[in-house]
Amino acid sequence: MDHKGRLQRLQQALRQQRFDTLLVTHPANVSYLCGFTGSAGVMALSPKGATLFTDGRYIAQAKEQVQGARVVIAPKPPLAAAAVRLAKSRGRRTHVVGIEAEHMSVASRTRLSAALPQSFRLKPAPALVEQSRMIKDGEEIDLIRGAVRLGAGLFDTILENIRLGTRESDVAAEMEHAARRAGAEGMSFPTIIAAGQRSALPHGRASTEPIPEGFVVCDFGVILRGYCSDMTRTLYVGRPTAEARLFYQAVWEAQQAGIEAVRPGAPVGQVDRAARNALKKAGLARYFTHSTGHGVGLEIHEAPRIAAAQREVLSPGMVITIEPGAYVPGRWGVRIEDMVVVTDSGCEILTPTTKELITI
Repeated sequence: MDHKGRLQRLQQALRQQRFDTLLVTHPANVSYLCGFTGSAGVMALSPKGATLFTDGRYIAQAKEQVQGARVVIAPKPPLAAAAVRLAKSRGRRTHVVGIEAEHMSVASRTRLSAALPQSFRLKPAPALVEQSRMIKDGEEIDLIRGAVRLGAGLFDTILENIRLGTRESDVAAEMEHAARRAGAEGMSFPTIIAAGQRSALPHGRASTEPIPEGFVVCDFGVILRGYCSDMTRTLYVGRPTAEARLFYQAVWEAQQAGIEAVRPGAPVGQVDRAARNALKKAGLARYFTHSTGHGVGLEIHEAPRIAAAQREVLSPGMVITIEPGAYVPGRWGVRIEDMVVVTDSGCEILTPTTKELITI
């Protein structure tokens, strides 16, 4: 990973934003900038250098992982250690310290402010690291490909285990066991296996309910070498009616419309609108109750958000999901989701799994 290049780009952004120091406290951002994956770490980044503060549990890990930053092992919490070091660097003028307001609690900010001299001013910083993370480099895309392949391979486990009367949680357990055996570090999020009327719950985590006849929404992903995957396929247990097939076909066409709208320079709201309009033509717009997609990388949900009223413009290297769905409360639901990477001319679908309606 080009951690040095990432740090240099962020340091340039700090100069432009007129921050003397940026305190990076969000674990995914720390990992992105220097490679450290421990649970306790704070980076103090200035235009001239970078320091990672952590504690004694991570001496060996920090030595092995950290690139581009000096490491300070402190006997106190990393944020407090960073504050002590900052206080020692005070000068006569005001020192502007950027904080990640989206990731810092009120209590942490209060303690940080109390630990710093009056010449230090805390200021919420723009999402500088997240903006950089939106554009994946070639190595990151390769890592994501690997996670997608591993996750997609779990679909066979689903097909082997979903049967009428089987508990949703048993299917999820078999999947998660298979993922671990295949080398995954964990699941990207709690596995969704939602059958029958529960398929109308967009985030219907696997329950102990037995699987009835009808649609089964299967939404799952894995973490491999730090990067996440995410995919959704909807199956049908039993013999689908003509109405069920038309319902599924409408969501499939909406997903295809969203994918076809992905290209560099396209506003993300335009992609959302393409998928939403397809469902509107089928008379199902009111049943599409969430955004069309989101970025995926070190975290399962990251920028950009593919939704109405969002102003981000797609650029080559962005990795996003396209996942429209339709959910009729008390009856059924369908969602189809692929991960795609934005290319110079359009996009490449990373998810290899069929989207034909599979019946069991």
